[in-house]
Amino acid sequence: MNSSPSKKARAVGINHIALEVADIEAALEFFGSLFELKLRGRHDNMAFIDLGDQFINLSAGRSQGPDTARHFGLVVDDREAVRRAVEATGVKILPSQGLDFLDPWGNHVQVVEYQGIQFTKAPHILRGMAMEGLGKTQEALSELAQKGMVP
Repeated sequence: MNSSPSKKARAVGINHIALEVADIEAALEFFGSLFELKLRGRHDNMAFIDLGDQFINLSAGRSQGPDTARHFGLVVDDREAVRRAVEATGVKILPSQGLDFLDPWGNHVQVVEYQGIQFTKAPHILRGMAMEGLGKTQEALSELAQKGMVP
């Protein structure tokens, strides 16, 4: 009999997030007004938007009210470009140190810039996304170095 504890699986990352929206076409139009979108595909009442090696699943049928604290974060190459696009849509921008807003269905979206956070895409993924020139701030590199994760 083995007396050692079982090895636990390690979480490696997030493959996708699922957002409930009232209308898939309206959601594609809304998010397409904020970001360059690449539609991965559609199935029944869902649409899949590529984020390189990850994706967002838009699902028809919002079943809850607006989120104020629960949120998801999107990483972008230019947060100020997103801010301008969000302001043009007229959706509610939430008070924060960065950029947080509620989409038309009440999903709380937080937007951060790739350069300033630990989140890192492998060089071949960035190349496939035509974003190979993205770098990291010294602060982000220091945070990665503290964890032994320097490129």
